[in-house]
Amino acid sequence: MLNELAHFALILALGIALVQMILPMIGAATGRKSWMAVAEPAATSQVILVSFSFGVLMWAFIQSDFSLAIVYNNSHTAKPMLYKISGVWGNHEGSMLLWVLILTIFGASAAWFGGGLPERLRARVLSVQAAISVAFYLFILLTSNPFARLAVPPLNGLDLNPLLQDPGLAFHPPFLYLGYVGLSMSFSFAVAALIEGRVDAAWARWVRPWTLAAWMFLTVGIALGSWWAYYELGWGGFWFWDPVENASFMPWLIAAALLHSAIVVEKREALKSWTVLLAILAFGFSLLGTFIVRSGVLTSVHAFATDPERGVFILVILGIFTGGALTLYAARAGTLEAKGIFGAVSRESGLVLNNILLAVSAFVVFVGTIWPLVAELAFGRTLSVGPPFFDAAFTPFMVALALVLPLGSMLSWKRGSLSRVWRSVWPFAVLALALGCLAYAMQSGRSALGPVGAALGAWTVMGALVDLFQRAGRGTIGARLGRLTRLPGADWGKAAAHIGLGVTVFGVAGITAWQLEDIRVAQINERFDVGAYTFVLADVQQVEGPNYLTTMGEIAVFKGARDITTLYPEKRFYPVAQMPTTEAAILNGVMRDIYVVIGDAQADGGYTVRVYIKPFANWIWGGAMLMALGGFLSLTDRRLRMAAGAQKPAQRAVKV
Repeated sequence: MLNELAHFALILALGIALVQMILPMIGAATGRKSWMAVAEPAATSQVILVSFSFGVLMWAFIQSDFSLAIVYNNSHTAKPMLYKISGVWGNHEGSMLLWVLILTIFGASAAWFGGGLPERLRARVLSVQAAISVAFYLFILLTSNPFARLAVPPLNGLDLNPLLQDPGLAFHPPFLYLGYVGLSMSFSFAVAALIEGRVDAAWARWVRPWTLAAWMFLTVGIALGSWWAYYELGWGGFWFWDPVENASFMPWLIAAALLHSAIVVEKREALKSWTVLLAILAFGFSLLGTFIVRSGVLTSVHAFATDPERGVFILVILGIFTGGALTLYAARAGTLEAKGIFGAVSRESGLVLNNILLAVSAFVVFVGTIWPLVAELAFGRTLSVGPPFFDAAFTPFMVALALVLPLGSMLSWKRGSLSRVWRSVWPFAVLALALGCLAYAMQSGRSALGPVGAALGAWTVMGALVDLFQRAGRGTIGARLGRLTRLPGADWGKAAAHIGLGVTVFGVAGITAWQLEDIRVAQINERFDVGAYTFVLADVQQVEGPNYLTTMGEIAVFKGARDITTLYPEKRFYPVAQMPTTEAAILNGVMRDIYVVIGDAQADGGYTVRVYIKPFANWIWGGAMLMALGGFLSLTDRRLRMAAGAQKPAQRAVKV
């Protein structure tokens, strides 16, 4: 009975969303305040109904209610409780319900905290947001019903995909969806502004917090997914340019560009057309990612579903919303008046260059991801676009971005001076170059990637620190440090995000250029050396876990005569799912990771053992967390809160 009520709650939420989609939009066009006022209670009602539905589904997983097809296909009574709960979104139907729940939360948040917005703009934003909800309600109810019943409930389930039974994957999808769906708010603000014919500095202040929150969540989600791939898949990599990885990376790049271009709109009332276009494209790429994951058109270890019907439905949603928004943009954007005038050397120009590099980078990733599909449809050829293409085509733009970022962020608005900025940073440029030269001198017979990455990372980090310190003004060191503590959150957030980027660049370069790898068949008690470390395969045991059987190795690690640790890599087998997984054993460190994987038994009695020494691996995810922290610190700045921006005196609207 409870499951049927949850299903009915989704149908009722669909009806309410239809009302919210239509009445406030008409009210905004005709000036009927009572119709516009419908938006807030409707948005609140949707959250309540979808939360009830999601809670019922979670309870069904906790209780192992195998009368539901989704629970039968993705759970098992022997599964640990964490993975019973994460099983709610570890499948197509449940993940789409989580998507809709987050979508309604964002819409309701705009209703609850957007009281300072102009009444008509608020109504239109909530109306557009409801239209997106309607599309996904229909998608769930018509193709992906999470409450579908089985005629004869079985005694036990088929279990969740063993690769998803991991803490990293338990939290990765919710954060990723918060980012994906959060960009719907930027989209709704862009479409509402185009309908209303008003894009100005106030609009940029209102759209930035939503974009910043989405970008922050997307950063955490991507980092968690990369971390999971690193330690769970057993191949030792952190990024493979997989289509689903790319599907999350493209909106991240576009959202980063949107954040920077919105600053120009807010400060100088320039780049209006470009900023609105980025807001549309950011959510468009989110929808494209949903299509890639769920349509089955591209093969990926991360893919949820391979149902062509669902893929077509999502493609229709993508076409309606992105195509409709771009059509509206084409009709309106030509008359968007840019007021701000700035010189070729200025903060604005630096942000424009930043946008170009980020947008072109996203386009490179898009082409590499979609080209195999285009080649197959248009030419009948099966192609594979892998890491060599992306490394060669994408890396130069990131190198250029790291080079110009410190300089561009310190230029003055309207008209700047490169020579003045250079006088402030040249010692640090020399120091970064010296660090790169030192790295080059210390390595032997390796590529220049490591030294270049070390120099670029140091340059980005030191540039951010110099920029932050200069914002404290002049005076004694003590006085400047005191003023640093009183700087706005946005300044600290900008510095943290840029430092995080530099740290990640250094980590990626370090692990790629300097890692050591050893693959061998090792006998019990055999000693072998990898780099400065000695390894001994002490024992291999067969162990029974909660819902799996495992071959567990015991590998002692020494450095010289010193016993460092003992690692226990595993090769698991899940009987219910009939699927093996590899569980790497990792000794994490600030300067390096020791990464050990055990494979199958060999005919001679030995076992396949892979050992990696991975320098600076954790700097990759540490830098990502610093970037996310930068987003959070910026959100604490009251200037970026919607209400604070809206309470300022109204600026003259730009009619389109």
